[in-house]
Formats: sequence, structure tokens, C-alpha cells
Amino acid sequence: MAGICCHSPSEKWNLYVRGRAQHVVNHSSYPLIAFDPVAFSVGPLDVHWYGIMYLLAFLFFWGYGNWLTRHRTWWGWNGNEVGDFLFYGMLGVILGGRLGYVFFYGFQSFLDDPLFLLRITEGGMSFHGGLLGGMAAMWWFGRRTGRTFWQVSDFVAPLVPVGLGLGRIGNFIGGELWGRPSDGPWAMIFANSLQPGGWQSAELKAAWEAGALDHLARHPSQLYQALGEGLALFILLAVYSRVPRPAAAVSGLFLVGYGSFRFVAEFFREPDEHIGFIAGEWLTMGMVLSVPMVLAGIAIMVFAYRGRGT
Repeated sequence: MAGICCHSPSEKWNLYVRGRAQHVVNHSSYPLIAFDPVAFSVGPLDVHWYGIMYLLAFLFFWGYGNWLTRHRTWWGWNGNEVGDFLFYGMLGVILGGRLGYVFFYGFQSFLDDPLFLLRITEGGMSFHGGLLGGMAAMWWFGRRTGRTFWQVSDFVAPLVPVGLGLGRIGNFIGGELWGRPSDGPWAMIFANSLQPGGWQSAELKAAWEAGALDHLARHPSQLYQALGEGLALFILLAVYSRVPRPAAAVSGLFLVGYGSFRFVAEFFREPDEHIGFIAGEWLTMGMVLSVPMVLAGIAIMVFAYRGRGT
């Protein structure tokens, strides 16, 4: 965006995008998402909404996990083990998420500046990398407690989706990972998609009030993902795991469910700017990484129901 110029909030506005002026009068038809990404500060430390969502996700994992130990006794877990695994799981998810983001989405930035790997406060976490880190934690925990990988992963899988949904809500509040352009009635305007730090731009907000930004509305794809990968996947796994299932079946369903919801969401999500579309005007990196998840999940469920999961 080259700039926004105006006469006054009540007059005509001209929004210059790529050198062309767009003329709009009236008020905006779409809400402006312009939250302060910092929830509060403690001295020099800024606490971001996204970090709060991580904390809530881990608290939910601990609380729901303890509930399952009392109401799904066939899992053979106790509350202390839930807390122990949570520690290893947190390490695996955070380290794997950061390494996955750098490898899948920011490798060139890492080559240009290796310290990019450590600047986690600038953002950049990958679900697929976090999944691999979480799998490593499950393998390690299984070895320490005498369980198979599937005995750990089947218990953990239903605890994960709510955390994923909370993470997407954190993305929404932070005005990041927005969707593709849309003129649907539920579309929204993300201030940070127009200019860095747009949430604090009085000029941008005035332009929005005058309706000058309506043609820049986008899908709230973060909320689509929160509903799909978060709520819907949680319900699916909670219902499916209410009775004992073959070893590995719950894990397989998680992979199929997440991969499917993520693949569909990618049609509405704006691809990462430094990667763009992998092919054509539709194939994204998220799709490329999700397809193997679905195929692996189907294979694991077939494997489980043929009685080979142990």
C-alpha cells in the first residue's frame, strides 16, 4: 500500500493501492481487526495474546487430561503422568514448532542470518514442526514409562485440538495469518495486512470508518481454522474415543481430521508472502504438508483395525 490520504473522516477518501485511487464514501461494511498484540506488560516484559493462548492450551491439556484419567480408565494413565508428559510435550512442541517454521517457511532467512532461529519473539511457529516435536516427546515419554508410542499418542491426541483452536484465536487477535480477499458478509479488514503495526494507525482507522478500505476485506481464516482444527476436531476425537479403540486408531483419526481441515482452510488462507503459491494460483505449502498427514492417518487406521497396532 503506497499510502492513504484524505480530506476529513466525513469527506471523500482516496486509497492509493499500486498507484490506483479507489473512491469510497459512507461507512465501512466490514469490521476492522486492530487489536494491540500485547495483552499487558510487566516491567520491560511484554506479554502477547499469542503467548496467553499457549498458556491456556497447556492448562486445558492438563485439566482435560486429568479428567480423562478418571473417566477413561482404560487408558491406564494417572494425573502425575499427565503433568510429566506436559513438560516434555511443551518442549517438543515449542522447539519443533520453531525449527519447523524455519525449515519449511523461513529457511532463506536462516541462511542469511542464523540467529533468526533464536528470534522466536518475532513470531514464526509451524504446526507441522510442532507435531514432529510432539511426536518425539511422545516417543521419549513412552520409553521412560514402558508404553508403546501408540499408547501415548492415542491418549494425547484428543487433548490437542482445543490448543490448536486457541492458537488460531491468538493469530486472529494478533492480526496475523489472515485470509484471502473476500466480499462475503463475514469478511473482515485486518489492519496489519495493510501496513506493519496498522492496529495503532489513527489514519488507517479513520479511513476504515469512511469505508475506504472495504475492497481490502479478507476471509477470517484464523477463525475458520479455530472452528475446524479446534472445535470440530475436538468433538470428533472426544466422541470417537469415548469407548476403547484399537491401538493407533485415535492417532490415525487425528491425522486424517487435522490434515483434512487444514487442507480445506488453505483455500481461504493467504499463503506466506515469502513463499506464495507452490503451483498455479491455489497450491500452498500448507496443502503440501497436509496431504501426507491424511494419507498417513488413513494408513495408520487401516493398520490399527487389522489388529496390528500394539
